[in-house]
Amino acid sequence: MIVARAPTRLDFGGGWTDVPPFPEERGGFVCNIAIDRYATVSLMPELDPRSTTRRRAGLTPLLVSAALRRANVSNVHVELQNDFPVGAGLGGSSAACVALAAALAWQDGRDLAPRALAEWSRSVEVEEMGIAGGRQDHYAAAFGGALGLTFSERVDIDAIPISDTFARTLERRCLLAYTGESRMSGTTITAVLDAYRDRVPRVLHALEAMRSLAQHMCAALGREDIDLLATLVHEHWQHQRALHPAITTDRIDAIGAASHFAGAIGMKALGASGGGCVIVFTTDDDDGRAARAIAPMATLLPWRVARDGVTVTA
Repeated sequence: MIVARAPTRLDFGGGWTDVPPFPEERGGFVCNIAIDRYATVSLMPELDPRSTTRRRAGLTPLLVSAALRRANVSNVHVELQNDFPVGAGLGGSSAACVALAAALAWQDGRDLAPRALAEWSRSVEVEEMGIAGGRQDHYAAAFGGALGLTFSERVDIDAIPISDTFARTLERRCLLAYTGESRMSGTTITAVLDAYRDRVPRVLHALEAMRSLAQHMCAALGREDIDLLATLVHEHWQHQRALHPAITTDRIDAIGAASHFAGAIGMKALGASGGGCVIVFTTDDDDGRAARAIAPMATLLPWRVARDGVTVTA
């Protein structure tokens, strides 16, 4: 049996600017960090040719079918497990696809380089499944750690070194809260892309600002300045929510208001939003006030930095 697992991510800033055609036309940039909420794939020979996949933990078998079709593989048994909520905005489907890509590559003796896995995984989602989206989730799952990703005709990767002490500070002061609301990221992404193609000024301004803020976030991470990072993330959220009305929800706004009243210094929704998870930055002297304030509206998910990307054991 081959087992592969890939981390999900927190997207601090720049998400949306990695979605074509924006990066090819104007250049995109994303700052994210991989976390230890994993998608795990188990791959083994299937003796019964009538059964090629098995579903677990809510991840759709459509992804499995698409990946096997792309790899031209049959008669294998695949199990998918995740330790994150489905639809959380953590890039979970991409992490699952990267893990499956790594397991299939291991089985076939193909390239296990992170870049190759990320690109193969994205090709499954975009070309086989028709999912509108960018590249950042696949690269976070493949590489792990904190990343600055530049998107144009190619992807340039800047791994941002952070100390163990700063990693623990991030984990303590950055609350990950699951709203429990469903997301329709594909619909929202399509609407934003249409507005970009129509050159809607509000959307153009927001995307340009988000790209610039993400670049500053990477500098803040490099200097291990969490207060500056929180400020930039909070400013990013104002631009992000301006992209489309469905990006925020009443519950997300309530979490933002409650956390701010409790002293938090920054927040944003993750992924395409419309639900899923939000991150909330607390002050250094927070004694649990922010967590208590948002607990009635969301489930807090403990997390740690995942320094490594996808791994495979057999």
